[in-house]
Amino acid sequence: MQTETKKALGRQNSLRQPDEKSTLYQILFMISVVHLFNDTIQAIVPSILPILKSKMSLSYLQAGMIIFILNMTASILQPAVGLYSDKRRSPYLLPLGMVLTFIGVLVLALSPSYWLVLFAVVFIGLGSAVFHPEASKVAHMAAGQKRGLAQSIYQVGGNLGQSLASLMTILIFVPFGQFGAIWFTIVAGAAVVIQLYISRWYKHRLAFTPLLKKTVSSAPHSLNKKKVSLAFGLILFLLFVRTWYHSAISIYYPFQLMERYHLSLTQAQIYILLYAVAVALGTFFGGPLSDKFGRRNVLFFSMVGTAPFALLLPLANPFWAYVILIFNGFILMTGWSVTVVYAQELIPNRIGMVSGLTTGLSFGLGAIGAVALGSLIDVYSLTSVLNLVSFLPLIGVFGYFLPSDRKVKEWS
Repeated sequence: MQTETKKALGRQNSLRQPDEKSTLYQILFMISVVHLFNDTIQAIVPSILPILKSKMSLSYLQAGMIIFILNMTASILQPAVGLYSDKRRSPYLLPLGMVLTFIGVLVLALSPSYWLVLFAVVFIGLGSAVFHPEASKVAHMAAGQKRGLAQSIYQVGGNLGQSLASLMTILIFVPFGQFGAIWFTIVAGAAVVIQLYISRWYKHRLAFTPLLKKTVSSAPHSLNKKKVSLAFGLILFLLFVRTWYHSAISIYYPFQLMERYHLSLTQAQIYILLYAVAVALGTFFGGPLSDKFGRRNVLFFSMVGTAPFALLLPLANPFWAYVILIFNGFILMTGWSVTVVYAQELIPNRIGMVSGLTTGLSFGLGAIGAVALGSLIDVYSLTSVLNLVSFLPLIGVFGYFLPSDRKVKEWS
């Protein structure tokens, strides 16, 4: 009898004690699906932007301000949420954030004025600010020894969600207008249910985190802190460049297609749909490639490899624009999930804060870029500004000065 009792207790303990080295694909796929839902909802805003611009007679600056409010709300709070969760465990922040998103979507669908639209996107941004650092931490915890792959699985859900923006414009917002956003309250509700399950696993895993962290260095050596800070600053600078270029293509390039080639909104959105799909594929493959070839190498390639296609895009006719956008999106975003993993490995004792800072900063820089580019377009012209933006990926040569993966491991 005692033997059976010991065996039962042994089975219970094996279930309770998490295996730090195992990659938990079920959790990774679930958090990726929720990421897809979250970013699909966020993609409502740029998807509906041409309709709102026409319906409410908005300027390019006002249209850019909607994106600015959404992204700044999402970005400013992400590092704070990450730092808070590093110090105080809050696994149920995930479903709470999606409840805020649900409220934002509901208000957006029913908003009769520009100011209420801004109010709605604040709630959508708040939901995103809560979701991203916590979800990135979940991916890190479930990664085991495959951090690049795990981050890619998680991030590709978000990119797939963003890639649906053009499809939503074609299938939902063109025929149903602004009120079509009401359907996405169902998506938010489904995300809450999945996150409740993830939160229970997250809570269980956090109970063992102190035991797992005993073998991890608590901070970089004091002599290397300056080098770590410089490397992290360079990562943020390259993130700035990538995000501005991505914002220009995803937000304003459809307007150029419509102006230059007299395409309809639906035709222009097909280009962005293909670009977004390429972005999702690049995000997915970037992580496994970094596991094999190194984080720094993939980060460097993602920027420098994009530059030739970026320079050719302003010269492309409608046919070649399809081809260039596909290569552009794929190569550029091979470095996206790798950026997060590289930063996490650079500062391993602040996973939540680093995740919130890198992903949050991308939203914030995208917001600044949307407004700045919109203002420049109003003053100069759409073509002139996009021609200038095409040179941004050349700045990626500075990625050569990032510390090698071996150095990062030594420092941490």
